[in-house]
Amino acid sequence: MEYRSFAEVYADNDRIRERLIATARALDDNDKAAEKRLDDGGWSVGQIVEHISTVDEGICKICSKLLASARDKGLSGDGSVRLSPEFIKRIDDLTNTKLEAPERVHPTGEQTVAQSLERLSANRERLSGIRHLFETLDSTKEKFPHPYFGDLSAAEWLVLRGGHEERHIEQIDRIIANM
Repeated sequence: MEYRSFAEVYADNDRIRERLIATARALDDNDKAAEKRLDDGGWSVGQIVEHISTVDEGICKICSKLLASARDKGLSGDGSVRLSPEFIKRIDDLTNTKLEAPERVHPTGEQTVAQSLERLSANRERLSGIRHLFETLDSTKEKFPHPYFGDLSAAEWLVLRGGHEERHIEQIDRIIANM
């Protein structure tokens, strides 16, 4: 994983998001497909999409908060993406690791796939609105803890956003393949 600019991160995240939207829209909320889950008793497709929208909303808030702090401290940047070696190693180590989501981001089951997609769209707009901050501020100094990765910068949270969605798209694909 190597990004030189935030334009590349945003483009990659947009590509991943489009795949998620296409996969989720293929499911009809009135169909049992959104309720389908693997035999291991994990979350249904609808619950996974709800979880993604909840996590995405949290990432938007965290990035906004970290970048506002960087702005308030006058931490200007050159628009390049800097990821810590620890972050890159943890991402690389995730390939075959199953993570347990914290309770606060578990799906409620009360949200339809369409409602989750609406939340994702709103989150995408919020992130688009702060893109200029990523491109003009130092996004590496201010940190916020992640339960698995430890303290992450705004840039790392933004990169993690796409990776999180990608992992769950693969999970959804496995569920759909077993229908």
